[in-house]
Amino acid sequence: MTVSQKAFALMQYPLPHHGLSRLVGKFAESEIPWLKNTLINAFIQRFNVDMSQALEPDPTAYATFNDFFTRPLKADARPMGDGITSPADGTLSQYGRLQAGQLVQAKGHTYSAQTLLGGDTVLAEEFLGGSFATVYLSPKDYHRVHMPTTGTLREMIYVPGRLFSVNQATANYVPGLFSRNERLVCIFDTEQGPMAMVLVGAMIVAAIETVWSGQVTPLSGHPQRIQFGQPITLEKGAEMGRFKLGSTVVMCFAKPVNFEERSLATMVSMGESLGVY
Repeated sequence: MTVSQKAFALMQYPLPHHGLSRLVGKFAESEIPWLKNTLINAFIQRFNVDMSQALEPDPTAYATFNDFFTRPLKADARPMGDGITSPADGTLSQYGRLQAGQLVQAKGHTYSAQTLLGGDTVLAEEFLGGSFATVYLSPKDYHRVHMPTTGTLREMIYVPGRLFSVNQATANYVPGLFSRNERLVCIFDTEQGPMAMVLVGAMIVAAIETVWSGQVTPLSGHPQRIQFGQPITLEKGAEMGRFKLGSTVVMCFAKPVNFEERSLATMVSMGESLGVY
């Protein structure tokens, strides 16, 4: 780790994470034409965003920066692969087996499935011996989150927390990063057993949304478990949620996944095959 990476991680501790994130959220929801167009065009230039894949390629056509950031793609932009697929465009930062209920955050750092899933011991035990994969959403790419396999929603758990940045520098230094940040845990039942889709909040991420509840975060300062009267089944590849500004998705599978061998920190696209059961 470089000195600059360590300094970046350390300086985040005293920051008012939620206050900064909500302030940025106000700007991202602004419909003032000159402001939202300035933000959008600056973002496109900074991250070299390819608008040719967007359903609406004209940056000025979006009502707000958030509408641009969560823009839909053309129908054929992301073909669906076999087996377990990536839920989003981004970086595959870690993947593998859950060893003794632990997930790998970064080299030398692990954290527990129980903590990640909101402290429920019984729920965490369902994933013992299973697999996990972590995808960090890339700023320049598509920012909706999709199902890696077909599943029926069992429950949704909101877990309050901090909003550290989730980039690699912070992951290398802040212990238990993904289990410290605010997050939304979505438990699905699939043909291969339970699956957890954990949408992790981060610095300047103003909100997390799901397709069945709309905007969920921020909620109160205590965990909330929410179940629904009607079964909600989402097919593989269907959109399940989105971030208003980017973050990370951690997937946990009760059954071991045979992941394709690939280097860590490689780019993946939504719908790209990650492995098979």
